[in-house]
Amino acid sequence: MKDEHRNPFSSPMAALPPPPPHRRRRLLIVAISLLFFDLMANLVDGRGIDENLNAESYTPINRDLYHLSANLMEEIESLVHRHPSKLTMETFSGASRGYRADVAVVTYCRNRTEVNDRSKFRLLVSFGQHGRELITSELALRILSILSEEEFLPNVDKKALNRTLDHLLIKVVPMENLNGRKLVEGGDLCERRNGMKFAAYGQQWQVQTHDRSDVFLDSSYQTYGSVAGRGVDLNRNWSVDWGKKEKDYDPTEENPGSAPFSEPESQIMRKLAMTFEPHVWINVHSGMEALFMPYDHKNTTPDGLLTIRMKSILKVLNQRHFHDRCMVGSGGGSVGYLAHGTATDYMYEIAKVPMAFTFEIYGDGSASAKDCFRMFNPTDLATFNKVLNDWSAALFSIFMLGPQRVSKIKGNTVSDQDKWVSMDEYLEGYLIARRSRYSKKTEVLELGFQEIRTYYRLFMLSFVLLMFMFCTRISRTKFHRPTVSSMPV
Repeated sequence: MKDEHRNPFSSPMAALPPPPPHRRRRLLIVAISLLFFDLMANLVDGRGIDENLNAESYTPINRDLYHLSANLMEEIESLVHRHPSKLTMETFSGASRGYRADVAVVTYCRNRTEVNDRSKFRLLVSFGQHGRELITSELALRILSILSEEEFLPNVDKKALNRTLDHLLIKVVPMENLNGRKLVEGGDLCERRNGMKFAAYGQQWQVQTHDRSDVFLDSSYQTYGSVAGRGVDLNRNWSVDWGKKEKDYDPTEENPGSAPFSEPESQIMRKLAMTFEPHVWINVHSGMEALFMPYDHKNTTPDGLLTIRMKSILKVLNQRHFHDRCMVGSGGGSVGYLAHGTATDYMYEIAKVPMAFTFEIYGDGSASAKDCFRMFNPTDLATFNKVLNDWSAALFSIFMLGPQRVSKIKGNTVSDQDKWVSMDEYLEGYLIARRSRYSKKTEVLELGFQEIRTYYRLFMLSFVLLMFMFCTRISRTKFHRPTVSSMPV
C-alpha cells in the first residue's frame, strides 16, 4: 500500500544529495568554456549567428512582379521580332573546363543599315551581372520597350530625344549571369555568382549532386545546395587589380575565379567591349542607391577632364531624378570597401572607355543580411514601378547627355595589339599560360585558412582543458586543506 501513494515522477536519483558548491562551480565553468569554444569555432568558420533564422522569415520572389529568366528573355526576343528595323539580338556562347554560358546582346539602332556606322555614339549597358539582383533585368526590359516605342517616358521632349537617338548605337545585355539567375530562381536567393550549366561530350548537363560521377569536374568546381556550379563573382573576374583580397574577404560573395577572365561570361563581355569600343559603359546593379564612377579598387577617382565630365553627369542625374539621395563618387571611395577585378575599372583603365559608370538602383537597408530578395529587389508594386520609372529616366538622360559631354576624345580606340584576335587564342594562350600560377596561389591561400582554423580550434581546446585543470586544482586545495587548531598543544 505504501507504493501506491508514491510520486510517479520520483526516481532513485531524486534521493541523492545535491553536489557540493565547488563541484557546481566547476561544472558551470566547464559549460561556459564549451559554449564559448563553440561560438568562436562558428565565427572562425564564417557562419553568422542568424544562420539559425527560420527560413520562413525570408522574403520569397514575388512572381506577380518578376519574370522567370526564361520568360523575360522570351519577351525580349518577341520585342526584337516586332521591331526588326530598330532591334537585333545575338547570343554569344562560351565554355571553359566543361562549364558553358550564353550571353544575349540586344543592339538598338534607329536605322538597321547603320549598325556598323563608327560615327555613331556608342553605349554598352549590362544588367544582371549578379544573379540575385532581379530588378536590374526588369529595368533592361523597360529600357528596350521604351527604345522600341512600345512604352514612353513621361515629361520628356520627344523631338529632342528622337534627334539624339538618331545618332546613337546602344548594346544592351539584359542578363549577363543567366546561369546564376537560375540558381536564384531555384531557391538560392542570396547567390550572386555564376554556376549550374555544364557541357560534357558535346551535351549540356544540369549536374545534380548524385549525378556528379557522370561529368568530370576539377577542383575548381564547388557544390551549392543540390547544384554544382562555378561560384565565381563575375564582377571580380576582370584583370585590373585581380585577386587581391581585403581583410573582410568572403569567398561566398567575392570569389574572383582561378585567373582573370577564367569565366566564359567575362570573356564574352570583354570581347564585346573590345570590338564595339563604346564611348559609355554602364554596369547596373542593386543593393543601394548610388551613381559610381572609377575607381573600385582604390579610394580615388581618375585625374583629368574626363573625371570632371563624369562627375558633372552624375550630379545632374542625382539632382534631376533622385533629389540628391544617391551616393555619388568613386566606388572604392564611397561604398565603404574596395572591390578588385571589377568590370568598370577594366572598361576605364584597359578598354579606354571615356565614361564608365556603375549604377546601384535599389537597396533595402532594413532587410536582414539573409533576406536577400528583399535587400536587393523591391517587393511591392508601387516601389517596383518607381524604381523602373526613375532609373529609366536616368538612363535616357545619360543617352542624351553623353554625346554632349564626350566630344572627340583622342585615345578612345584601342590598338590592335591590345585586342584579342579570337577567343580560342585567348583560351589556349593567356589563360592556360597563367592558370597554374594563379591556381597554386588560390590553393595556398585556402590551405592557409584551413591551417589557421585547425590551430585555433586546438588552442581553444587546450585553453578549455587548462581552465578545467586549474579550477579543479583550486577546488581541491580550498576544500581539502588540513584543519589546524588555533590552540597550542
